[in-house]
Amino acid sequence: MFKVVQKLYSERVDSVDKYTTEALKSLDIAKSVKRKRIAITAGSRGIASISEVLKAIVMFVREAGGEPFVFPAMGCHGGATARGQTKVLASLGITEESIGAPILSTMDVEHVATVDGEPVFADKHAANADGIIVVNRVKHHPDIYSGIGSGLMKMMAVGMGKRKGAEVIHSDGVRSMIRLIPKFAEALISKLPIIGCVALIENGYHQLARIIPVAPKDVMVVEPRLLSFWKRVRPRLPFDDIDILIVERMGKDIMGTGMDTFVIGRMVIAGQPEPKKPYVRAVVTLDLTEASHGNAAGIGLCTAITKRLFDKIDWHSTRINTMTSGFIDRMRLPPVLPNDYAAIMYPLIAIRRRSGRELRIVRLRDTLTLHCFYISEGLLSEALSNRRLKVVGELQRLSFDDDGNLCPVSYEV
Repeated sequence: MFKVVQKLYSERVDSVDKYTTEALKSLDIAKSVKRKRIAITAGSRGIASISEVLKAIVMFVREAGGEPFVFPAMGCHGGATARGQTKVLASLGITEESIGAPILSTMDVEHVATVDGEPVFADKHAANADGIIVVNRVKHHPDIYSGIGSGLMKMMAVGMGKRKGAEVIHSDGVRSMIRLIPKFAEALISKLPIIGCVALIENGYHQLARIIPVAPKDVMVVEPRLLSFWKRVRPRLPFDDIDILIVERMGKDIMGTGMDTFVIGRMVIAGQPEPKKPYVRAVVTLDLTEASHGNAAGIGLCTAITKRLFDKIDWHSTRINTMTSGFIDRMRLPPVLPNDYAAIMYPLIAIRRRSGRELRIVRLRDTLTLHCFYISEGLLSEALSNRRLKVVGELQRLSFDDDGNLCPVSYEV
């Protein structure tokens, strides 16, 4: 295997506190928060510098004379319990101590509107606050090709709706998501005291690139523009034909599906076409992140997994998340192999290359880390001809320890 460094979109915010505060000032909401209880959303994704962003918002509200609190806006994640959702936030570095404000967690909701005959729900604490500030990263959605992504609208419609809202949104799979998320978001903006939104864009190195203020009335116009920008700059695997993709870890903090479906080249949703590229014959996944708290939603995207990953799965949380989304094919259990070596060897039986040097293998830390990865000799010529790639160091063996697990490698550049 060769270590490869990929040049990605690199714009970066040099001061999270400064740019978050400037974004809030531009929304001109200081007078709106004075002597008011202000709810601030916090999701379940591992967004770059998210605790710093939330802390800056808390400080802004408090300095303007308001009373801020943060609430989990993550649908059914955390096992669909208030305590579980608080634990998810803590694993992302979001605690009362780190952000300087109370975290009010509940699965109770208020019915705030009806759209197309469907009920629109909102977190009870948020619905009864004097004002709400919506915060989320804008990027593509792992289930949807076009139309909407994962951003401010999804945070309102699905995240703030808790389990009840998520179930309504996902009632007819992708079709209901595309149809209802924008409409539910519009209804929530109309019915609730949402006073401002903060959209976050990451660069290809999992750092904050932009902190964008968005007035509630502008969300429906601004978010699609931000999504279009993200799709132009988002990290991609630079190979369209891969035999085996080794993913060291999957997790809810990385993507709702554990892995980015557009990176691994598979969707596994009834009625949805599979991505045309990259073509990946086998996805071998080795571990589950601690921040997932056992939620292995998306496990059905794997060709094979290790017993190490299997032993970390909380089937209750995984089942709730999968059943709420409606994408039940993604919960199918792939073959469970005793260690990394066995899991990687498993698909090789079906991949008949003339020699080992022709194998097209990519090793990733996770699908969020695409600035550095490892490739086999079969991909070397493509890497050398790609101006955005730099092959670093000498050829090194794909080595295993005495337990049959991969020896650690560095993803530092």
